[in-house]
Amino acid sequence: MGNRLSGKVALVTGSGQGIGRAIAIALAQEGAKVVTNNRGPVKKNTANQLTEEHLKKLTPEQLKWYNEEIEKYTGDAETTAQKIREMGYEATAVFGDIVSFNDAKRIVDTAAEIYGSVDIVVNVAGAFGFAPIEKIDEALWDKVTGVKPKGYFNIIRHAVPYMRKKKWGRIINCSSPAWMGGGIRQAEYCTANAGTVGLTWALAEELADDNITVNAFCPGAKTRASVDMELFDKVVDEDAKSTKTGEPIMKYDDSRPPELFAAFIPYLCTDEAAHVTGSVFMTMGTFIARYENPYVIRDKALFNPTGEAWTVDTLIEKAPETLFKDYKNFLQK
Repeated sequence: MGNRLSGKVALVTGSGQGIGRAIAIALAQEGAKVVTNNRGPVKKNTANQLTEEHLKKLTPEQLKWYNEEIEKYTGDAETTAQKIREMGYEATAVFGDIVSFNDAKRIVDTAAEIYGSVDIVVNVAGAFGFAPIEKIDEALWDKVTGVKPKGYFNIIRHAVPYMRKKKWGRIINCSSPAWMGGGIRQAEYCTANAGTVGLTWALAEELADDNITVNAFCPGAKTRASVDMELFDKVVDEDAKSTKTGEPIMKYDDSRPPELFAAFIPYLCTDEAAHVTGSVFMTMGTFIARYENPYVIRDKALFNPTGEAWTVDTLIEKAPETLFKDYKNFLQK
């Protein structure tokens, strides 16, 4: 479709299906040589959060719907690469788990061995789990936060030296609207995505002098995870539902495919977007918006000109007229 990224090499983690697959194809369509990645070949396609016990609780109609929909989300890094090649572009699959520091190095170095460098990194891999805070165990916490931001760091850590050599690079990390909470019972997932935003902001400033931009996008899209969201709360007890309301954040039929916004990622890699860095975007269907970065509200700040330490009594006196003037907490918006 274009050649704006001709000569560039793009590594897309989590590109076996869904959002990552759509982005890998969009990058190839702009001329990039694409390295696709996920942990390993997919032997059986299943939903991540629906266990066999959960599936047994579905009605025959719900189970039929599940089996039909889940088959729409098959594939792995190799099938994505094959699709790109069939379209007439260049792509190679490199399997490996980005949670492993050494595996991430192998993935990046293999990409560079095949195509000469790594110019673009798009981290899309992710993990999640539904559980209220008192039911999150250490294994679930480590599983989700191990992919992002840790896995993202692993890939970036090994890719940046290649970018520095060429004084050019693009790093784009997949976060989620969940980085700001939103009524879901997935504290580990919210934390992982907030950490991804923090990593993005930190690296945008650190790498700016080498002409490396770093941005994040927060997608909402119809993917395999949407199947989980649609059915999970129908088969679990009230105290284990994935949201406070017991309803999906977005209904399955209202979700839009990731292909509608996928071109925004190669756009961020173009020279025309070279000034865009340290930004976080929401991408849902054809809707693309930019989050406003947080800032200190200086005209409502507390300051003690005497230099003396604050006391609880003086804070009770002064805080309502300064720090909390016109204040509403996030539940009162």
